[in-house]
Amino acid sequence: MKRFYKDVAVVPGDMGHEIQLDGRPVRTPARAALALPTVRLAEAVADEWRLQGETVDPRTMPFTGLANGAIDQITPNRDSFAAGIARYGTSDLLCYRAEGPVELIGREAAAWDPLLDWARRRYDVTFRVTHGIIPVDQPSETLERLEGAVMAYDPFMLAGLSTLVTLSGSLVCGLAVVEGGHDADTVWMASEIDEAWEIEQWGEDAEAAARSARRREEFAMAQRFCALVSG
Repeated sequence: MKRFYKDVAVVPGDMGHEIQLDGRPVRTPARAALALPTVRLAEAVADEWRLQGETVDPRTMPFTGLANGAIDQITPNRDSFAAGIARYGTSDLLCYRAEGPVELIGREAAAWDPLLDWARRRYDVTFRVTHGIIPVDQPSETLERLEGAVMAYDPFMLAGLSTLVTLSGSLVCGLAVVEGGHDADTVWMASEIDEAWEIEQWGEDAEAAARSARRREEFAMAQRFCALVSG
């Protein structure tokens, strides 16, 4: 789409901080006002529009994309969307450890145990950890409390959290970044331990490396989005 505007502004509105182009409100794909819950997030979204060249490229506007999703897709279905995120707790990556070799088991424990310990303290829960791929049921109270934590978030926070959880394969990893103040890059590397081990053993091709880099960038972007939502 060719750029059709000159001025980008953040304007307070009834629904939040609206983005306006040449005095006209930006609309989401579903034709709702693009209104953000915090000034910081609104300015970050506005900057994406300001930085567009002659052509508007949505692929270079991740904050706008997440905001559109929060407004159009999550808001009308908040509870079911949140429940979908919470279901990752039933098969959290951090609870499924390698059966060997010893070095890999040690790497997982060193990176994953602190994250589970944080969640145990934060939510007063217990986890069942297994070695191998045979499913293990988590305590019902654990799942209920983790679901309650997810349900407490607004649609914008859920948009960012969903990206963190799906990319890492871990509800605990997502919550640790959003609520526990854990460094996103460290958590991402923890979630990629098994993949990193495979690369050490067998190598990595250029296509896989590029895909991994994109996923890592998306993870960091989602963390920044959540931080901006928090104000």
